Amino acid sequence: MIAPLATLLTHAAGPDRARAGAPPRGCADPAAAQLSADLVAVAAGDRQAFARLFAHFAPRVKAYMLKLGMPAQRAEDLAQDTLLSVWRKASLYDPAKAEAATWVFTIARNLRIDALRRERHPEVSDDELLEHEDDRPPADELLDGDRRARRLRGALAALTPEQAEVVRLSFFADLAHPAIAERLDVPLGTVKSRLRLAMAKIRKALGDDDR
Repeated sequence: MIAPLATLLTHAAGPDRARAGAPPRGCADPAAAQLSADLVAVAAGDRQAFARLFAHFAPRVKAYMLKLGMPAQRAEDLAQDTLLSVWRKASLYDPAKAEAATWVFTIARNLRIDALRRERHPEVSDDELLEHEDDRPPADELLDGDRRARRLRGALAALTPEQAEVVRLSFFADLAHPAIAERLDVPLGTVKSRLRLAMAKIRKALGDDDR
């Protein structure tokens, strides 16, 4: 039986894990340091750290996509794909080479380029998005991060079992939508619908409906 997603996110990490997710002392930019520390912790499977990163970056990546002209639903999908990639690729992050925000938004930028190319826009290049680098939200906008993470966990706990299951399989089991549909023996459209409804509830809980 699949454990509730909220349990996975709120499970105590233990004192050693908690220290691993703390920012370095004396850092000139504590907000950026906390994001980097959380990203390093995610590489070790820390779901609480991922909840904080999700609460911080998901609305900002969506806003970034909207600012670049993506339709609202497409922006939401790309934000979701970005955070899924963060979970899967966190082990590749090197805090000595880049801040967490730079790394995350590089993933977002590349996913947008790939999406546009799949939609037969071969003229889109890295240079096209480099023009918008100044639009990227700065890392020091980590406002009320802990409060938002708590609200995220509350939103996850309020999901229906079906919605929580597809979120868990997508974000934590690293399954693509077709694989989730096959595992649950439901149509692909049902998986996408459940995931979108779940994301809508999460955005509402985080106060991001206006984005």
